[in-house]
Amino acid sequence: MKRLIGIGFLILVGLLGVIGFRTLTFGEAGGTQLVALPEVPEFETEKIASALTDAIQLRTQTLAAGDPRPGTEGPWLDLHALLERLYPEFHATAEKELVANYTLLYTWQGSDPDLQPILLMAHQDVVPVNIGTEGDWDAHPFSGAIQNGYLYGRGTLDDKTSLITLMVAANALVKSGFQPKRTIILLFGHDEEVSGSGAQAAVALLKSRGVRPEMVLDEGFMIVDPFPLTGKPVGIIGVAEKGYTTIRLTSAASGGHSSMPPRDSAGVQLARAIVALDENQMPANLSKPPMSQMISATAHDMPLMQKMAFANLWLFEGMVKSQFDASGEANAMIRTTTAPTMMAGSVKENVLPQQATALVNFRIHPSDTPETVLEHVRDVISELEGVSAEIDQSGGIGSPASPVSPTDNRAYAVLQAVASEAGNGAPVAPGLVLGATDARWTTEIADNVYRFAPSVVPVEDIGGVHGTNERIAVDNLTRLAHGYAQIMKAMASE
Repeated sequence: MKRLIGIGFLILVGLLGVIGFRTLTFGEAGGTQLVALPEVPEFETEKIASALTDAIQLRTQTLAAGDPRPGTEGPWLDLHALLERLYPEFHATAEKELVANYTLLYTWQGSDPDLQPILLMAHQDVVPVNIGTEGDWDAHPFSGAIQNGYLYGRGTLDDKTSLITLMVAANALVKSGFQPKRTIILLFGHDEEVSGSGAQAAVALLKSRGVRPEMVLDEGFMIVDPFPLTGKPVGIIGVAEKGYTTIRLTSAASGGHSSMPPRDSAGVQLARAIVALDENQMPANLSKPPMSQMISATAHDMPLMQKMAFANLWLFEGMVKSQFDASGEANAMIRTTTAPTMMAGSVKENVLPQQATALVNFRIHPSDTPETVLEHVRDVISELEGVSAEIDQSGGIGSPASPVSPTDNRAYAVLQAVASEAGNGAPVAPGLVLGATDARWTTEIADNVYRFAPSVVPVEDIGGVHGTNERIAVDNLTRLAHGYAQIMKAMASE
């Protein structure tokens, strides 16, 4: 017995030693790559704020694919005119093209045609404000008002601030006499919020010209303060984004009068299918990029017990996944998400439907594909009589998850240095963008596609994206212009 106890004790000591060693050595050791950032012009906060206010007041709202409809394009035309008026030096230097009527494509020609260009992106359109919620805002959603150090309005985070500060940065570089060696292209889609057809058309145009950008940069992440995994600021650079597909569930039955309902009507079977999908989520994945990269890059700032769990997933993976499952945002980082959104059945309350349908939206993790999502759904509902599943094409929106862009090149190193400076030395990590951006179209022409804006955003303000009280801290305006100018100059000088 003593021998068995002794063996057990040695095993326990060895196990604790392995756990301790893996914890102490877990994470990236090097920190931010050392890239010398160039000197750039100074920027005036008040001028940028005034320009952004003017842009916010232009209601470039898109509701459905095909917007703006004929007769409603005025705000887009006014925005184009505003940019020409505010940034004349850039407009005199760069070639401006209109693609798909309202998407802006600017080409600032570099001196060395053998160097591939950089492509910087933002979008002109914004989502609408829910009718009746305008009074819930601290300032009117289309006022661009400044209160208590914040500029309020639809588009401040998504995505007119990036558009304006990109133009501010480019115009200032032109005025300073900077001549890029590498061509700089700015692409501002007009309908990102509904279909992205403008950016898609512009990318197709660039592809037809043989353009393969050295780097693409679009919206997506920022310096998040505090970052949930560490409780401290972390700069997150999106190296991939989730895909998008919708599955139509159809439940067929005989129908009839509601006074004599069968036990398994179409509506009941459809409800069972929805519950089954909710209870049988797509598998989580912590082991592949970008999630594995994010965990490693932020490990040094994690609390000890949390770091120990991530360092020893072979032992604690179940516990870690259960913690992620408890939060909608965290859960979305590690798996393809399942979201029933639209349901339809009978046309009258006392008529049993012969066919009940539901649309279930899936945001696809890079480890999955639309095909594996459909396979999963069909497997989950396979024992439910009369229920079928197909990929729904009616919305015109659908795309696989993007490839994961590399983090061992100059493009990422420059973004990493800019993010660290903008975040006052905050660590920087790769991340997975949960929503769709216009950058998804560029993976056809570029390998190095990133999603980041050099701004510091409190985690509670992120909820303003597409929600109430969308706003940005005024001190972010010069931070963004400065960071974008650094990126342009660093990437286009060699």
